[in-house]
Amino acid sequence: MGNHPGRRGSKVNKSESSRVNRPLTGIAFKVVSVTVFVAMSSLIKAAGPLPAGQIVFFRSFFAMLPILAYLAFRKELSTAFHTKRPLNHVARGMVGVTAMGLGFFALTRLPLPEAITLNYAQPLLVVVFSSIILGETIRFYRWSAVVVGLIGVCIISWPKLTLFGGNAGLGNDEMLGVIAAIVGAAVSALAMIVVRSLVHTERTGTIVLWFSLTSTVLALFSYPFGWTALTFQQTALLIIAGCCGGLGQLLMTEAYRYAEASTVAPFEYTSMIFGLAVGYYLFGDVPTIHMLVGGLIVVGAGIFIIWRERQLGLERRAVRQVAPSQA
Repeated sequence: MGNHPGRRGSKVNKSESSRVNRPLTGIAFKVVSVTVFVAMSSLIKAAGPLPAGQIVFFRSFFAMLPILAYLAFRKELSTAFHTKRPLNHVARGMVGVTAMGLGFFALTRLPLPEAITLNYAQPLLVVVFSSIILGETIRFYRWSAVVVGLIGVCIISWPKLTLFGGNAGLGNDEMLGVIAAIVGAAVSALAMIVVRSLVHTERTGTIVLWFSLTSTVLALFSYPFGWTALTFQQTALLIIAGCCGGLGQLLMTEAYRYAEASTVAPFEYTSMIFGLAVGYYLFGDVPTIHMLVGGLIVVGAGIFIIWRERQLGLERRAVRQVAPSQA
């Protein structure tokens, strides 16, 4: 299962862990990647309420085009699919494609800003699952941030989950969208736990390509359950959305190459601003007070967790530096 990666695995990790300390460049890449992902979500929403499996297929298959082009440019294409842990990649793909499908289902049934903001529950749930599955020690401050953040999620979700809506049909659609978004965020958090295991022995390009390929194949199994005949416009929107997904992944990878995760991660929340603007001007989505208040609470909790992770990382680094002198 890859417990002994050997010399090749350690060499890969060493090369990938090398980082140029240019935080402003990293932040710029992160903001651009967030913008591209919001564009992807907007294109998918504009395509209409299509079957989630069909959207996943286009998102995954066409995401491979910019990724393959990038790897070919870096002359890494010949070894991109090489792995000693294919089953782990397939497992990551199965979990990831489930999260993606749920997220796209939510996206087609909720206002864009709410669909984006509810996905912010994912980093909160990563903390929970890290404790339960990986046995990581989570102390009072981070647990408090998780609880506060989940209260924010409840504030956003509550109006959609109530039975006292104006339009029954619309209310049911939005209720299902909220449930799908929250479950999708939970499944996505599980996928992140699997990725944490993979990054110890696998290159970023390998993880991304295996995920896109696995997602494409798994999405095809949803075909018998009914795919919709697409118009030319819908096809174009989904193809561009897929390419945006691959480009966004590459830009995000570059962001972490130039700066530490704790530096660039908070800028993920700029998607809330972009989502509000795009949702209002393109789809006429007017944010509710519940969405704004709950969203700010979730964002605040997420940023606190990122800050706390950074502090703990600095503390652990200091301990490692002091330990040899005490031996």
